Amino acid sequence: MWRRWLSTSTGSDSRAALASKKKWDAVVVGGGHNGLTAAAYLARSGLSVVVLERRHLIGGAAVTEELIPGFKFSRCSYLQSLLRPSVIRELELGRHGLKLLKRNPSSFTPCLDGRYLLLGPDAELNHSEISKFSQRDANEFPRYENQLQKFCKFMDSLLDSPTPETLHGTRSFGDQMRDKLHKSAFWAHCLQQALALGQKDTVAFVDLLLSPASKVLNNWFESDVLKATLATDGVIGTTGSVHTPGSGYVLLHHVMGESDGDRGIWSYVEGGMGSVSLAISNAAREAGAHIVTDAEVLQLMINDESGAAEGVLLADGTAVHSSVVLSNATPYRTFMELVPQSFLPEEFHRAIKNIDYSSGTTKINLAVDTLPQFQCCKPCIEAGPQHVGTIHIGSESMEEIDLACRDAWNGLPSRRPLIEMTIPSVLDNTISPSGKHVINLFIQFTPYKPSEGSWEDSAFRESFAQRCFSLIDEYAPGFSSSIIGYDMLTPPDLEREFGLTGGNIFHGAMGLDSLFLMRPVKGWSGYRTPLRGLYLCGSGTHPGGGVMGAPGRNAAHVVLQDLKKSL
Repeated sequence: MWRRWLSTSTGSDSRAALASKKKWDAVVVGGGHNGLTAAAYLARSGLSVVVLERRHLIGGAAVTEELIPGFKFSRCSYLQSLLRPSVIRELELGRHGLKLLKRNPSSFTPCLDGRYLLLGPDAELNHSEISKFSQRDANEFPRYENQLQKFCKFMDSLLDSPTPETLHGTRSFGDQMRDKLHKSAFWAHCLQQALALGQKDTVAFVDLLLSPASKVLNNWFESDVLKATLATDGVIGTTGSVHTPGSGYVLLHHVMGESDGDRGIWSYVEGGMGSVSLAISNAAREAGAHIVTDAEVLQLMINDESGAAEGVLLADGTAVHSSVVLSNATPYRTFMELVPQSFLPEEFHRAIKNIDYSSGTTKINLAVDTLPQFQCCKPCIEAGPQHVGTIHIGSESMEEIDLACRDAWNGLPSRRPLIEMTIPSVLDNTISPSGKHVINLFIQFTPYKPSEGSWEDSAFRESFAQRCFSLIDEYAPGFSSSIIGYDMLTPPDLEREFGLTGGNIFHGAMGLDSLFLMRPVKGWSGYRTPLRGLYLCGSGTHPGGGVMGAPGRNAAHVVLQDLKKSL
């Protein structure tokens, strides 16, 4: 029902418009949230814009699908925090249907010894809960949170603006001077921010960026359970361990968001994550953008004489002409599959090919007939505080997380995987039948190509799924028997279904060598590409992955800037 509504509401009229219009100002390849965001900003500026989505519904990885009757799953992404406040405000997403459901408490870590840890936005709760494990840590935790808040504030201006990338090609003297002034202003602002941060905190910030999450957390805390709970933010979506240098930045990346002005708070979205994409698409369509589903792009059309993009060719043979093309696909799919190699510089082509697209992520979406009963808590029929936030399974120590990662490095799906469990239906009564629930399991670590076995083998897949369910049974006896049905997405499934190269949810690794001026590759971080008229607007660009909207917004501003110069 959800899928049909999304498809028909965005597809039929626009398909007719696609056939009738001779040339568009801009074509967006991919109807994920970043592509929709770019389309909204471009359409609001008066451009004729069409979004082409390969699947039967929009949203990309931020999508809601009813795979089991009555149960609506946030099939890929499952929580909201990183969507930029500027996007929410400027596109008026609240007016277009976005409703955030804040979680309090936001985190629950059960222990096999009968203890547990609850964390959330309530400072008194945090102090009380952490004191069960360490009084020292309880006193230190507010300082830790305050320092991360400072770092996040420093990052805000970097997230909401394009990088100060080097200009390419022949430029007029005026363009060169404006570019120098822009870069000078950018770096002066960064210096001003660093001075406001102070030398002590600036050094701590650099230490966080370069260090393993384990080093950062060991320097702050002594309790294994607290450190492991916080460390999950340093590895989610990656193939790295808590001991991997640079995982400290990944930890920061996952706490730099906010919900309705509250920093670091992750929310459920009423109706599932597809409601985020739906709200953005409503804003885009209100501004005049057209969105077409079941429209797979086969290749870019390139003018042989000028070497500029002039539209795209669909798999059904339809030619869609445009002055500008924005790709919301991964850098690999864009340049290795949609653009002929002969039109790209060899060095650029090689750099795109060698981006780290590896993934250790599997997502399992479950329909259950009852809430899990954790043995460390009193039995309850209704949802308790332990059911509201993210439930951390198999992460009572950082060494447990590291061992799970090492299994995957050796080609094995983790024997005791790291599991983030969420139960959005405890706050959202629109996604499951009364008395039943939707559960998301975000699981690490699972190699793209196991050394023994294959994800194409149904018995191999089922074996790993049961391993995850059995691990949850250790903490919540009887959980397995509550399962009505499930949907499982391994790294190859994520690649095949959502176009995520290698199954990487970030469109490419978020290591320090793949951020800011190096994202997606060195020299081409500013959304422009070596092919004139072609721009990137997906998570493979600055500032990176997650449901942020920043790449789409920033890319649209760069396109508008270039079009203004050409007039």
